[in-house]
Amino acid sequence: MDNKKQDIEICCGCDRGLSKNAVGRQDRQLNTYDWLADVPGNAESTDLVEVQFKHTRKGYFHNVNNLELKKGDVVAVEANPGHDIGVVTLTGRLVKLQIKKANLKSADDIKRIYRIARPTDMDKYREAKSREHDTMIESRQIAKNLGLDMKIGDVEYQGDCNKAIFYYIADERVDFRQLIKVLAETFHVRIEMKQIGARQEAGRIGGTGPCGRELCCATWMKNFVSVSTTAARFQDISLNPQKLAGMCAKLKCCLNYEVDDYMEAGKQIPSREMVLQTQDNDYYLFKTDILAGLVTYSTDKRLAANLVTISAERAKEVIEMNKNGEKPIALDEENNDSPKKSVDLLQGDINRFDKNKKKKKGNKQAKTAATATPNTNNVKANKKDAPQAQAKPKAPQGNGGKPKNGRRPNPNNRQPRNHESKDAKE
Repeated sequence: MDNKKQDIEICCGCDRGLSKNAVGRQDRQLNTYDWLADVPGNAESTDLVEVQFKHTRKGYFHNVNNLELKKGDVVAVEANPGHDIGVVTLTGRLVKLQIKKANLKSADDIKRIYRIARPTDMDKYREAKSREHDTMIESRQIAKNLGLDMKIGDVEYQGDCNKAIFYYIADERVDFRQLIKVLAETFHVRIEMKQIGARQEAGRIGGTGPCGRELCCATWMKNFVSVSTTAARFQDISLNPQKLAGMCAKLKCCLNYEVDDYMEAGKQIPSREMVLQTQDNDYYLFKTDILAGLVTYSTDKRLAANLVTISAERAKEVIEMNKNGEKPIALDEENNDSPKKSVDLLQGDINRFDKNKKKKKGNKQAKTAATATPNTNNVKANKKDAPQAQAKPKAPQGNGGKPKNGRRPNPNNRQPRNHESKDAKE
């Protein structure tokens, strides 16, 4: 299925006003969604057009020939010298806002669009792109032979092969006048040098970050803002250089994403210098959970001793009580309704289920042993009681089970059994 069919299916199955003319090609890093693409007369409101070239290079041009351009068209534009080939990324009213964002104050910076690219233009353009990698490798060797402390990160040829832009990285100022002469003699093109930063180089190379996703600088982020360690301090992140650094060996850009929320939530947390006084002890701030609004206090300034976790509201109440000369009995006496912390299952013992199984097995073995071997003490007791039970005379069945004379028979007065009669019968 081609890209046009995919765009149509996306637009038909969505109810948020997406348009295939606004989405355009998604393989461009600086792609801008045109929210006014469906507005009638948007394209005719201005003749300004935004055109994007390789990676992060953009340009703004006048559509003097009134060409019917839409997002994704490949056009030939005016360059110095010759012409260049680019892709239309935006038309209409939003281009004026993009020009303000790019700080293009001079009208000379806005050139013209010649035409929609022809097949001959595209053949020359592909030839120019095929030379870029070999040129970059060879130029690196030339810079190394000249002893320059710089790194050439990328090379971009103009669409007509008359000019080449060399993007380089250097920590200090570099005198590359001799380098330009050597490069011009070697490649027979006009040379332009542009310095880029480490973040821009990482965006050109691309890669996967520690979060498991593609680098932000390689997908959508091109306006780099300075990142400092204060952003990590606001978020209570350990100042470990290896964890704070990204693929470019600089501080991660994502440290600035949530710092505003942490700063807003941190206003509700009491100051670290405040000491909470109770009738028993003085408590010092030990650690904070900014987003949850919980603070943990310790009775020692440097060590974790007698830790008590309360809410920020409760801490402010205690501070007000201390200002009024009052001291509560305990910090958490009025914090019964505080939110409970989530229990991390990984913190427990992983063998806790095995212990329960061992106990169950032990109980089963004890029960089977008890049933298999009866108690010997009970057996002995039964044997002792057996002759006493046999010695008791049985009461006669008549008279309600009582003897005739009202007395029980004396076992000593019994007469011996007559064994002779048995022998005689036999």
